Amino acid sequence: MSRWLRGIRWKIVWLFFLSAALSVATSFLLYLLALWLHYSKGMLPLPTLFRTMERNFGAIPVLSIAAVALFICFVILLSWRHIRYLVQISEAVQLLAQGKLEHRIPVRTKDELGELANNINQMSGQLLQSIEEERLAVKGKNELITNVSHDLRTPLTSIMGYLQLIDEDRYRDEVELRHYVNITYEKSRRLNRLVNDLFEYTRMGYGQTILTRNEINIIELIGQIAADFSLQLQEADMELQITAPDEKVMISADGDKLMRVFDNLISNAMKYGKEGKNIHIKLEKEASASVVVQIVNYGPPIPAHDLPYIFERLYRVEKSRSDETGGTGLGLAIVKSIIELHQGSITITSDEHETVFEVRLPI
Repeated sequence: MSRWLRGIRWKIVWLFFLSAALSVATSFLLYLLALWLHYSKGMLPLPTLFRTMERNFGAIPVLSIAAVALFICFVILLSWRHIRYLVQISEAVQLLAQGKLEHRIPVRTKDELGELANNINQMSGQLLQSIEEERLAVKGKNELITNVSHDLRTPLTSIMGYLQLIDEDRYRDEVELRHYVNITYEKSRRLNRLVNDLFEYTRMGYGQTILTRNEINIIELIGQIAADFSLQLQEADMELQITAPDEKVMISADGDKLMRVFDNLISNAMKYGKEGKNIHIKLEKEASASVVVQIVNYGPPIPAHDLPYIFERLYRVEKSRSDETGGTGLGLAIVKSIIELHQGSITITSDEHETVFEVRLPI
């Protein structure tokens, strides 16, 4: 009710009645002043003019004309602030139409004009944000094309080179031939992995990934994944330790998708934590709300300026994008997408002692 009373409609009503009251009161006071001057001071210019008009037109018409003139003056005077504010809003809209979206209108009232100014400010802010997001999207698309082109071209160039050597019989013996074939095969696998990762990330980006949820004991799931890495850990002279509660921790999740998550995180820990020789997986149940899984490695720390971007697509701490020093740059982006599809979250911390990927999933 109070908001309605503060509206511009009621202000116009009050403005009308106030102007009318002030004009009538002022006209009456002027009339009394003119009479007083006429009878007390003699023939002065103002009373003479008033007396002439009164004799020719009558007192009532003269007072009516004066009241109307005063009413118009009071209306203009009392509404001047709102008129100026409306002109200011109009000028601001013209500036926005010219592309100056950073301009803001001061919100000076709580009526419809104030709401209009606030809505225009919100609209310009949203437009500015949309333009910025579009600019970043175009920039991201260009970076994606550049990085993917590089990642595709590098192994493809190697494949073509070795196949040319084989086609031209430029090898000494069968051992060297098999060596060339093996290199070509490994480069082809990298190409296949990159294409598959791109396809999977694109599907997730467009919301085309559907989760097949089942009741899963996450402790058993991680235990199975860790067992699959036993041979690779042995070859890398590394150990993996799991710390978990004794009871089952059941979650509703897509087992295949979560296997990809923890497979990627353990592979990442092995690749970048070789110097530490150990990987530690910690599971903890937080009341009945969520389960926290930490994958810890003790290798070199990730630079602090790289941490905010570690889950972005095609981002790699090692900027040369060499096959030997990193993957496709999509693994962690896919991991983050899968975790978010499960209404969970993933964070990373890194210092000179340890690097920790923390996955939080709802129970």
